Amino acid sequence: MRLSRLADITLICVAFIWGATFVVVQSAIEFLPPFMFNGIRFLLAALPLVVVLALKRTPIIKRSIWYGVILGSFLFIGYAFQTLGLLFTTPSKAGFVTGLSVVMVPLFLFIFFKSHPSKGAITGSILAAIGLYLLMAGHSQAFNIGDALVFICAFGFALHIIYTDYFTKKASLLLLTTVQLCTVGILSMGCAFIWEHPKVVLNNGALANKEVITALLITSLLATLLAFITQTFAQRYTTPSKVAIIFTLEPVFAAFCSYLWIDERLGALAITGSGLIVIGMLFSELPIFAWMLRKMNRDHSVEVK
Repeated sequence: MRLSRLADITLICVAFIWGATFVVVQSAIEFLPPFMFNGIRFLLAALPLVVVLALKRTPIIKRSIWYGVILGSFLFIGYAFQTLGLLFTTPSKAGFVTGLSVVMVPLFLFIFFKSHPSKGAITGSILAAIGLYLLMAGHSQAFNIGDALVFICAFGFALHIIYTDYFTKKASLLLLTTVQLCTVGILSMGCAFIWEHPKVVLNNGALANKEVITALLITSLLATLLAFITQTFAQRYTTPSKVAIIFTLEPVFAAFCSYLWIDERLGALAITGSGLIVIGMLFSELPIFAWMLRKMNRDHSVEVK
């Protein structure tokens, strides 16, 4: 139980880090194209792990590598479309749309694993989904191409959450994390060489820009290296549905940081949506809500009799 609570708390910290970096990434991709940014970010994050693997002489297990490639592919879909979307939409909206993965996780769990989520997880997901809808409806900007691109990323993140839960129980955590980060970096750099003309970008001095350097350091060390080590470890002690609901805090943190740093404001409807997201997470997490559900079920059974 203690490990489960600790896992949930650390995942909330991860959600905060990811929410805070939406503004940072949007500023950086004004100078450095999205695929190249992600490629450098993930390869930088993977480098310390590769060194640790070499020093520890960690056995290279084919199964762990294969699992890491699968997780990395899902992450690539998530980050590629999210970063592309940030070219056309705002940080808070991108955070909101990314959060739709909370609705997809219980659905995918049922489709792929025939797993029935708990009543608390289902209720929390529904509340969080309503909250995300209100956040979108209460935003000043209409739905645009950037939001559509970010919506695709939600599929990648939902699948990543589900299969991280499955693979972490069957593979080396260090090797799994290293391979998935390398996979995202390699796929991103491959796309950069095909579509983004890296020579032109580098000749323009994008990597000498202070905003780009700061963004790469923050996202690679905190939002990638630290965050994914934490997620990979924590998901051994919690459930995919809980993780999905906890990660719905990401858009709330994104909106809060956008307000603090670039004065992006939310209306009353959007603030109500944020509140529902928090309530949805609590409904899944706190024992009191599970007790309320059980009591309601017992009362209903008595009435039926």
